[in-house]
Amino acid sequence: MPHPGPDGPAPGVALASAPRAASRSAEALIEKIRSRQAKLAVIGLGYVGLPLACEFARGGITVEGIDVDSGRVAGLKSGRSHVQDVPDEHLTALIRDGILRPTDDFSVLAGCDACIICVPTPLRKTRDPDISYIVAAVEEVARYLHPGFLVVLESTTYPGTTEEVLLPKLGATGLKIGDDFFLAFSPERVDPGNSSFHTRNTPKILGGVTESCGRVARALYEQAIDRIIPVSSTRAAEMVKLLENTFRSVNIGLVNEVAVMCDRLRLDVWEVIDAAATKPFGFMAFYPGPGLGGHCIPIDPQYLSWKLKTLNYTARFIELASEINGQMPRYVVDKVVDVLNDLRKSVRGARILVLGVAYKKDVGDVRESPALDVIKLLADRGADIRYNDPYVSQIAIVGGPTYRSVLLDRGELEASDLVIIVTNHSAYDYDFIVRHSPCVLDTRNATRGVTAGREKVRRL
Repeated sequence: MPHPGPDGPAPGVALASAPRAASRSAEALIEKIRSRQAKLAVIGLGYVGLPLACEFARGGITVEGIDVDSGRVAGLKSGRSHVQDVPDEHLTALIRDGILRPTDDFSVLAGCDACIICVPTPLRKTRDPDISYIVAAVEEVARYLHPGFLVVLESTTYPGTTEEVLLPKLGATGLKIGDDFFLAFSPERVDPGNSSFHTRNTPKILGGVTESCGRVARALYEQAIDRIIPVSSTRAAEMVKLLENTFRSVNIGLVNEVAVMCDRLRLDVWEVIDAAATKPFGFMAFYPGPGLGGHCIPIDPQYLSWKLKTLNYTARFIELASEINGQMPRYVVDKVVDVLNDLRKSVRGARILVLGVAYKKDVGDVRESPALDVIKLLADRGADIRYNDPYVSQIAIVGGPTYRSVLLDRGELEASDLVIIVTNHSAYDYDFIVRHSPCVLDTRNATRGVTAGREKVRRL
């Protein structure tokens, strides 16, 4: 079970001096949680916090959902979900029954027994971590911290954040870690739009600052999650999340570079990957694309890279993968130029229809989406850009105009000089798209099953 890290608690933070008393305090809170008498607060009701809050509420735990966005809170109170994975009807039932209570008032923490922090952790322009949302949240928690209280951080961050940032602020109240209050880290593992794995059936990594912290946190998560995976410390739990997404980033960077290599060698990268994937051991298929998007894969490895720089170490794989993946939108634009040249057309003035601007299929999230970079680069070259996305009604390009999704019909396709598939949404009829387009650049191999008109399709 979890125990303090090798360096112990932060300076000035007292550990429980009486293990027997600490055990009594922990056991009392565990019993309160298991009897469904404990009240939970979830801070941050975004794509991580809202599904988690709903899952705990469905498990019989009363949840105070705290968010600083009063407009978002008002929408939730009226039963309107802003998260694709939380249907309005599910949310409405929980609100109506009074088991999920959205609010922008942090004072509700005074009546809670535990809180989970699920706030954003973006990167600054300098590519170093911005944990200001975490700091703001924990300062509010410290105001209302009382004996018998559990705090869990879920926001992705660098190894050491829980013990180096949260613990000193909570310990400064004079309460003792492992006795008066409990602190743990459990990384979010959300995959928006995934129909097979969701909050309850995705195994949960959990590390506590002390052994009793880990036991209390585990008791809480067992009310909403099917399987808990304990690790030895909060630092280990923080590192697990970064390893998961660094693994994906590095392997996607590798296969993106292989795509460029295959293009130079006049080989079909998709054929090569499919053939390699038939090996029953030692190979895991990753696929190239126009770049990385979303909050996790492009950003999380940078947290680890930044932390290692403070220890005088360069995370070379992370930096190289980031460089390769970051160049993919420009590579797509170079392919557009080549395709248009073959058609005896110039990028300037060419009418280009971009299909899909979300960062992944079947979601409406455009954070860090490579489609935005592709559109900006093409617009800067003078292209006439249109886009369609069934999940995204409009987009704003930094330093550029706002675009609105156009109707995807035969007329729009036929009027285009080139159609680019950037996000391979399941809702698209690729046979229809290829049939009525003069030429298609497919960056996702979405047209692999299309037979008629394949001579019009170009791929990475």
